[in-house]
Amino acid sequence: MPARDQAGPWHSEAVCRRDEAGLFFAPSKEPTAARLSREEAAKRVCARCPVMVECREHALLQPEPYGVWGGLTAAERRVVLARRRRREAELQRATRVAAAG
Repeated sequence: MPARDQAGPWHSEAVCRRDEAGLFFAPSKEPTAARLSREEAAKRVCARCPVMVECREHALLQPEPYGVWGGLTAAERRVVLARRRRREAELQRATRVAAAG
């Protein structure tokens, strides 16, 4: 991943800066069908974004509790974070076992 801090912050290149913010964040009491449709539209914007990976990592590291970031919904980010925690725990266990062995 190239360093972007020389050209400015990653979000200055984000495609979503030119789109309506409402596409990425749910209005209150949004019906499920409308939410799914809106999230898919937001993901299509993310898919063509040159800084999608940086955006996703930002949302995972913060963690951002709402909205579509880096092509992932909040629920999808929770799954990614849980997998990362599980993988890190497994690596730590393997390292302890190897060190003790």
